[in-house]
Amino acid sequence: MLQQMWTVLTQRRGFFLSLALEHLEISLIAIFIAILFGGIVGILISEYQRYAKPALGLINFLYTIPSISMLGFLIPFSGIGNATAVIALTVYALLPMVRNTHTGMSHIDEGILEAAKGMGSTRAQILFKIKLPLAMPVIMSGIRNMVTMTIALTGIASFIGAGGLGVAIYRGITTNNAAMTMAGSLLIALLALIMDFILGFVERRMKARDKKAKRTNRILLILALVLAVCLTAGAIFGQQKKDTIHIATKPMTEQYVLGEMLCILIEQETGLDTELTQGVGGGTSNIQPGMEKGEFDIYPEYTGTGWNMVLKKSGVYTEDMFSELKNGYEDKCQMQWLGMYGFNNTYGLAVRREIAEKYDLKTYSDLRAVASRLTFGAEYDFFEREDGYDALCDTYDMKFKKTVDMDIGLKYKAMGQKKIDVMNIFTTDGQLSVSDVVVLKDDKNFYPSYSCGNVVRDEVLEQHPKLQEVFDKLDGILSDDVMAKINYEVETKEKEPKEAAKDFLKSKGLLK
Repeated sequence: MLQQMWTVLTQRRGFFLSLALEHLEISLIAIFIAILFGGIVGILISEYQRYAKPALGLINFLYTIPSISMLGFLIPFSGIGNATAVIALTVYALLPMVRNTHTGMSHIDEGILEAAKGMGSTRAQILFKIKLPLAMPVIMSGIRNMVTMTIALTGIASFIGAGGLGVAIYRGITTNNAAMTMAGSLLIALLALIMDFILGFVERRMKARDKKAKRTNRILLILALVLAVCLTAGAIFGQQKKDTIHIATKPMTEQYVLGEMLCILIEQETGLDTELTQGVGGGTSNIQPGMEKGEFDIYPEYTGTGWNMVLKKSGVYTEDMFSELKNGYEDKCQMQWLGMYGFNNTYGLAVRREIAEKYDLKTYSDLRAVASRLTFGAEYDFFEREDGYDALCDTYDMKFKKTVDMDIGLKYKAMGQKKIDVMNIFTTDGQLSVSDVVVLKDDKNFYPSYSCGNVVRDEVLEQHPKLQEVFDKLDGILSDDVMAKINYEVETKEKEPKEAAKDFLKSKGLLK
């Protein structure tokens, strides 16, 4: 594994370096805001003690909210991406900052403060000349803990389309690439250790009291402030580029490949820049709101998903309803379906082979009789979809012994380890052909069609009409078997999605 990690890091050092810098940028912005705002709040509640208990209680309450819940709560207000990640990280960073500032300033010897008052010191002089310097060791301890925690927590930000090293971890899990997952995790730990070392150096410098040390400290402080301002300005002004097409994908192997294909063809055929946000957690439920807000311009989607989740239509979708689907998107969302790839990635059910042989399972109706003895596993959104778990169980009158929520990239591993007995699958899953499972027949035709195409905002097409040529080239370019083969190359042979996209486009004569 160590050799594989080293290979991934050296071969893709540019990729990991850009993620590390973005991870550091997101973390430092949140840390800077938390130090500034948390420090002010800590000082105020130490000066006005009657407000300390409610203020700390509120911050403690926010701290207990699970990070995933916090991100989900913020998305409707601040959208997908780095801004939401920074807000959430700042909230979690506030508690150690406020608490340590308040603790440090509230436990100063009263005799020292009385002596200062007796010598005629003003309240401001006591605060800045006595309280803050004496409280600084406790405050610095809080900052060091907060920085380490924030850098580690930033890894989860990729779930909502933010950048950072969490992208490598999440992509590695999804594509069954353990080396990439471990490399991303290792780099996050390394960043946390480096920042803790830097803060330890700062803490030691602050203890130096001679004139030369104070002058050096002032220079270092100015440099740190300049760096913080540059990072903040870069985050504010550098996010949006003119004539950049923003593409989003779901956390699935084939979506990573399709996203890379879109980027390659758009840049090649139109000269426009592209920005790819890969593996947005929650899929359609988070990408579609981002499309409606203009945060994303294009994303690969599936017809059955659009019918049920976006248009909120009931019933089973079939491809003869495509015109109605397109009109619904145009009227409700001002978006179009273009570049229909040609493959249909519908759902299915797979059972461990030994289970299928033991109970002679061939159809979903066969499964009904033994479902109460089996554990069912699926990705998170399957349990919430209109055409997901509840509808499936209602249609076939099934009730499983237990259900397990898991990331889409872990299902086959869980099946192999006998953690689950039954799982939902996609018909283009790359691991399907090499896994010891039996795919059951949907004898009541429960699952709708899930043909894949691109959802594109009308405004983007009007501004960049050349995009139509790109989507024309993508029409009918993929079949179920070809997509499954590409997924297999990425998931099992550890081929990079971008490399897989390039090879496929080259084979079709589309790569110049």
